[in-house]
Amino acid sequence: MENEQQFQILIANNSHQDFAQIICDEMESSALARGTGIAKRSPEYIKEKMKEGKAVIAFTKDGVWAGFCYIETWSHAEYVANSGLIVAPSFRKSGLAKQIKKKIFELSRQKYPDAKIFGLTTGLAVMKINSELGYEPVTYSELTQDEAFWAGCKSCVNYDILMSKERKNCMCTAMLYDPKDHYEPEETAQDFKIHSKLYERFMKIKQWSLLKPFMKKEKEKDDSTSGFAKIKSFFHFF
Repeated sequence: MENEQQFQILIANNSHQDFAQIICDEMESSALARGTGIAKRSPEYIKEKMKEGKAVIAFTKDGVWAGFCYIETWSHAEYVANSGLIVAPSFRKSGLAKQIKKKIFELSRQKYPDAKIFGLTTGLAVMKINSELGYEPVTYSELTQDEAFWAGCKSCVNYDILMSKERKNCMCTAMLYDPKDHYEPEETAQDFKIHSKLYERFMKIKQWSLLKPFMKKEKEKDDSTSGFAKIKSFFHFF
């Protein structure tokens, strides 16, 4: 059940820069806990987003930091990504992530009305929120091909999988909102609701198929190491 906690969600500015380190630390610990990867960001990078007015930050009514998200632009602002969504552990499952996503989406539309807004996610909860805003699942070919964007994936634990698939697929699901060609949020939300179980099953199958070759390599490596250890032990005996 969603918490009734009330939050303030603001466009971040210079006065919020002291929270940059906390935000970066929480992003990293959250990714480690999920066992998935996100592109790492430095406190300096987060501060720059705040300075540019390209981020939103959430607080409780008592002024406790609760969440954050920022805007990135690619391909000369033809594409926009709402990145680094993070909610402090104490306020998860409170509905705050949805409020933050809505606020950063509105800010993106205001700043870049003609841009395609996209996101990559491994979570069904984020897919649901995106669907309620009008995003649709797409192939990676429909995302920006800006090299700087893909370079940001290098710090992700799944980067080897991404490159093995020539950047055409990975553990994340790609979603896109195209202002010139999109369904209404009510339609995309309803579609996700109807097919959520199918999406979940598809994501599990996809992740298993992507991981399988790497698991096989690790097993072969372990078997080889184990065999070598046995040979060493055999000769040591004599």
